[in-house]
Amino acid sequence: MLSAARSPTLAHLPATIRPLVTTRLYATQTGLGASSAQPQPKRKTVTPFNDNGRVPWGMLSPAEKVARTTQQSFNFGFMIVGAILTGGVGYFLYTEVFALDSKTNWFNRAVDRVKDDAQVQELLGDPKKITAYGEQTNNKWAVARPIASSHQKDKTGTDHIIMHFNVEGPLNKGVVSMHVTKHPSPDSEFEYRYLKLDVKGHPTIYLEGGTANAVGKGKTKLFGSSPMATANSNAEQAFAPVLSAVNSMRDGTREQKKEAYEFLEKFQKSVEAWTVAIGILQSDATPEAKVFAATTLKGKITYDVSQIPRGALSDLRTQLLAFLKQYAPGPRPIRTQLCVCLAILAIQMTEWKDVVAMVVSTLGTDAASHACMLEFLRVLPEEVTEGRKITLSEEELSERTQELLGNNAAVVLQLLIDYSQSSAEASTNPHLLECVSSWLREIPVTDVVNSPLLSSIFAALGTEDSFDSAVECLCTIFKETSDVDEYMQAIEVLLPKVILLRPRIAAAAEAEDAEVFKGVTRLFAEAGEAWCLLIARQPEHFRILVESILECAARDTEKDAIGLTFRFWYELKQYLVLEKYIQARMQCVDVYSKLVDILIKQLEFPTPDDPNSLDLFDGDREQEEKFREFRHVMGDCLKDCCEVMGVTECLTKVLECLKLWMTNYGSLATPDSVPHWQALEAPLFSMRAMGRMVNKEENIILPQIMPILVQIPAHEKLRFAAIMVLGRYTEWTSNHPEFLEPQFQYIVKSFDADSKEIIRAAAMAMKFICTDCKHLLSGQVVELQKFYNHTLDALPQISQEELTEGVASVVAVQPPNDIYGLLELYCDPLVERIMRNANAAKDEDGELAVADAVQLLNPFIQWVVPRVDHGQPDPAVQYCQKIFPLLAQIVQTFIKSAPICERVCRCWRNMFISYRTAMEPLLPVMADKLALGFSESKQGCFLWTTAAILREFAEDREHVSPTTTDAIYTFFEAQSRTTLRMMSSLEPRDLPDIIEDFFRLLTDTVLYYPYRLIPSELFTPILQAALSALSLEQREPLTATLHYLRDVIAFGGPNPPVSTGQLNPPEVQAAMRNILAAHGEELVKRVMAGMMITFPRDCFADGSGVLLELIELMPEAAVGWVAVTVRMLPAGTVSPEESKRLIDGIGAKLNGGPEALRGVRSLLQDFTNAYRRRYVAPRDGLGRLEATRFRFSG
Repeated sequence: MLSAARSPTLAHLPATIRPLVTTRLYATQTGLGASSAQPQPKRKTVTPFNDNGRVPWGMLSPAEKVARTTQQSFNFGFMIVGAILTGGVGYFLYTEVFALDSKTNWFNRAVDRVKDDAQVQELLGDPKKITAYGEQTNNKWAVARPIASSHQKDKTGTDHIIMHFNVEGPLNKGVVSMHVTKHPSPDSEFEYRYLKLDVKGHPTIYLEGGTANAVGKGKTKLFGSSPMATANSNAEQAFAPVLSAVNSMRDGTREQKKEAYEFLEKFQKSVEAWTVAIGILQSDATPEAKVFAATTLKGKITYDVSQIPRGALSDLRTQLLAFLKQYAPGPRPIRTQLCVCLAILAIQMTEWKDVVAMVVSTLGTDAASHACMLEFLRVLPEEVTEGRKITLSEEELSERTQELLGNNAAVVLQLLIDYSQSSAEASTNPHLLECVSSWLREIPVTDVVNSPLLSSIFAALGTEDSFDSAVECLCTIFKETSDVDEYMQAIEVLLPKVILLRPRIAAAAEAEDAEVFKGVTRLFAEAGEAWCLLIARQPEHFRILVESILECAARDTEKDAIGLTFRFWYELKQYLVLEKYIQARMQCVDVYSKLVDILIKQLEFPTPDDPNSLDLFDGDREQEEKFREFRHVMGDCLKDCCEVMGVTECLTKVLECLKLWMTNYGSLATPDSVPHWQALEAPLFSMRAMGRMVNKEENIILPQIMPILVQIPAHEKLRFAAIMVLGRYTEWTSNHPEFLEPQFQYIVKSFDADSKEIIRAAAMAMKFICTDCKHLLSGQVVELQKFYNHTLDALPQISQEELTEGVASVVAVQPPNDIYGLLELYCDPLVERIMRNANAAKDEDGELAVADAVQLLNPFIQWVVPRVDHGQPDPAVQYCQKIFPLLAQIVQTFIKSAPICERVCRCWRNMFISYRTAMEPLLPVMADKLALGFSESKQGCFLWTTAAILREFAEDREHVSPTTTDAIYTFFEAQSRTTLRMMSSLEPRDLPDIIEDFFRLLTDTVLYYPYRLIPSELFTPILQAALSALSLEQREPLTATLHYLRDVIAFGGPNPPVSTGQLNPPEVQAAMRNILAAHGEELVKRVMAGMMITFPRDCFADGSGVLLELIELMPEAAVGWVAVTVRMLPAGTVSPEESKRLIDGIGAKLNGGPEALRGVRSLLQDFTNAYRRRYVAPRDGLGRLEATRFRFSG
């Protein structure tokens, strides 16, 4: 061992020191003059691992000298590393802990600053009990929580320390965020950018920085230059968090993008966003960051302008005008956003009267400013027409619209004319054309048509860069002239210029210039749409326009432009079918006849380059789906042609196409190859599209077509098309029974096809032919069951249901005495299938198979409803009694399977809907199973079935005894108590389906049993449960709850929604008003909180409807509750002026009578929309508006 070879006098020394000491010893010995020639005792070879320094250097061999040198070098290096580590630890302790600018010191300073602040103490509680801590870690052994912080230096040399940590006091907890910077100058010190506290549900408290405090040593100005936007500052210096988030949105990971989005969304709603956005625009940030800043500024001006003192709006205007001048040359996205900013400010700054003049004078006359001026003029009318998002009253907005647009129309027109005449390039500038389009809402179209601008617009059609803008502008002009009697003079000017464009149709088609072809087609089509009435009045004068549109349709080989003409053909048809315009119809029949030929040709599937290819779209599934949708739209146009030409004439064209194909290619068709099948399939599809227009009495063309259909070659798409046609014309077939047999056999044989599409089509056709020809097929009901039983298992589920619905229709028309036997014949095998699947069900797929099997019973329950006199046995009900125990056992066995419970409950529900009071014998046992199933499964479908029972056995139903009604209502109360207990034990978010079904059930109860429900002891808990449910964010349960509340509030007035139609008794009105007086304030808070924060947009109308109902019923109290709710919003989020405007506006509407009440809805929606955008996202909490937990002990 190495320790045994050590010198005893050195053993007490540390191992790292010992080699150095031994080296000095043997060096001294060598220096005493000892002879190297003296004989030495035998020793071990020296290695780096056993050298203890005893052997003198001179006695070492060359290899041993290398070994000793290696050992000493290693030891010396180890000492150096130790010294470095010791210094590093010392440096770390100094910089992180002891230095004045260390993160620890900044953390301690920030904590002290937070604890000392009076606002913080009020929010968090006793400062002595306020604790600060870092982030939670994934290490369960960690005691300390690390503080999230970063210390970086940007490219200008500025130091940034960014930190956030948690604080918690007796009252609340929150997050402290801090950002300090230090400039590179020698005498610079760290200065706060911000130090703020965010507490959920409360406005941000700025202890340092923000918009109301000093940033560093200077004050941050809201508008104009500021310390954070000096000439040489770098954007990253002052706006690092925002710019970092913008960069993350572009380059970050999915999680980083999510975090960045949430940060930026919250930032845009903050007060400090004003300063930061303006600062970024003044800085040298990237264009991307500046676009974000300009967009943020637009949102702030739109929704948050109340955050700025009214007197400071002129400063904001000055700043925006300066920006507009600065960014006039571009980039265009920034310039566009700034133009929108200025336009929105102009709308809200009602004292600014010379908007257009000031903007024009500010921008000047240089060429770079022209584009900016045109862009501002373009966006101004657009933003004014979107004025509903701005918090002006309707009267103020209307007045401001007149000031900004109406009073400036003539000035703007002259500006545009002057600009168009300034140069050849200016006359066709697309920005000029966009500006004209925008102002056509205000400038009389006649003034534009009679001005030099019209020539410029038509000339721009010849310029590639301006073509699209010119098309848009002309189409806008056409729309403005749609009041043909008022603008006849303008139309007479426009029509010849439009007709002169007709040669461009052929030119664009021959050049295969798809974009130009679409643009020219759009011009003709929209001119035709606007002047349809004139075409009907003067068909000869306008025929060339109609023929031009037809030519566009005919030349569209790519099928991209013809769709633009469909609306024209529809609008013209609407006039032509009127008796008043019968002469015009006669003159247009030939045009529509040619249109049918064009449409049938356009319906053809594409022909692949490889005739043997089965993929017609080269693998492009999106293009295939687009073509399928396009064909259905063309089908609608074919219906329009039928109305103009007549069905017989249209069907004649189909017949001609079929005969033509038979003549040319029929003899060439084989089972494996059908030449030019597209030319045969297209007329079949067109015939299917015309089906709705064909009268079942048609006896001329269809008798010739039907025999051809059942001889169509066995090509997949042809057979599919033929089956779909047969399924579409089953009503006609029912009136022509001689054609039933071959059609029925053709459909039945199609079930043996290899194509899934053909089988699905056959099932659908069988459904329709059985439904419409059920009386003709009634004699085949037994044979039909054999086919049904043989075919069913081979079909997909949707086709099984369609086939079942068809055969059930045939069973339904059998004599009542045969019904029970036929139900056993058809349904017993289905019951066996259910049992077989239930016994085999071991997993979710097995349970789904059981649910699908149960579903097949539903069509029989829905369709087989025999006519039986009251009091006589109903064979269908008898069969329901037979299968009920099985269904009950299935539910009990699979009580946790939502699909099975839902399908069985659907069966039970349909039993009551179909057989109504005849189901009374099953009521007791059904009620028991529904109550037990609901209690154990917590599935809303059991309430769904309960609602059907409640409706069918209501108090006003015939043949329902009071005893039964009482029992039904008692059953309802039991189900309600179970639901309320569930809502008491679980959060609403855990019960959305139950809440939806429960309040739909309650809506029926209010309709049929209002005078039992409202006075009952359950009514108040139900109302409280409804208030709790309003905290949900899903549309369906909220809609059900809001509908219930609207209905029940109406019982405070004389005309509630009741099934009896009787006036509401005064005592019920008084009881309802007393309940609302006690809970109305909470109701208003819940609905307004939902509209401002949590409701999906689809629920806004229902939410405002509840408030409107309440305001109409109890105006004074309801307005007071609205005012209380507004006052409960977090401080600073709504200005006193906004609150006053809302309350005063509601009061004014109430004083205006019943008609003015509609305006209250707009006021409420505008206020809540503005608040929702401005401040609070759902994750921020509701503060004092937070819903209380619903409790029920009944």
